[in-house]
Amino acid sequence: MTGRRGKRSRGGILVRKSHGKRPRGAALPLLCVALAIAMAPFGAAAGPTLAETLAKMDQASSHFKGLSANVEYVSHMEAIHEDDPESGTILVKRPKPNELHVKIAIEKPDPKIAVTDGSKVEVYYPRSEEIQKIELGHKKSLVDMILTLGFGGTSRQLQSAYEVKLAGTETVSGESATRLELIPKSPDMLAQWKKIDLWISDKSGNTLRQKFYENGGDYTLITYTKLQPNPEVPDSAFNLPKGTKRETLNKK
Repeated sequence: MTGRRGKRSRGGILVRKSHGKRPRGAALPLLCVALAIAMAPFGAAAGPTLAETLAKMDQASSHFKGLSANVEYVSHMEAIHEDDPESGTILVKRPKPNELHVKIAIEKPDPKIAVTDGSKVEVYYPRSEEIQKIELGHKKSLVDMILTLGFGGTSRQLQSAYEVKLAGTETVSGESATRLELIPKSPDMLAQWKKIDLWISDKSGNTLRQKFYENGGDYTLITYTKLQPNPEVPDSAFNLPKGTKRETLNKK
């Protein structure tokens, strides 16, 4: 029903007909909201909880006897904005629950091989054919805390040594991983690293990446790829060449 000119009747109410134009951009915010709603994933699954991630670590730890993997190190020096990359392989064997043997063979850019049994670290330099030895002494406990971050450590050990915080889900080398932020409880360790990030595989519970933050903005990023759990590794795999000149750097 139409009443007087310029007005339209709606249920008996006269409404003035508008001849003005709608502002050109007025519909844009509504369109953006509509698109955001339309494109949002329905029922998107949240990442694992902290408890679920720690349980996954414990599951991996219960079967851990060793591993082999490719490894990449990036040492970042904030003062000169420079990254120092290294790459090679890592071999780990746990013959007993509280015993860990580790061998890291750097291939690029400068070959060197480091081995540790938890009480000492020995580094072999093929080009100079010499071995440098460092007795860990009272620092053994710090080294143990570092080694348990990726090689068979339990959630109980982790929470005993660090304040642990969930930091979300990310992709590392094509694999879904949950990142944990760790703050060392040990004053000695905190003086060395103010924070450590740990990326735990959502599938296997193994460590895929570690990041050690130093004071001043420096950090070391370590990424493990082609990880093979529990390979058959003889004890001789951790031996360095015999008859090589040896030097102890921290002689008592």
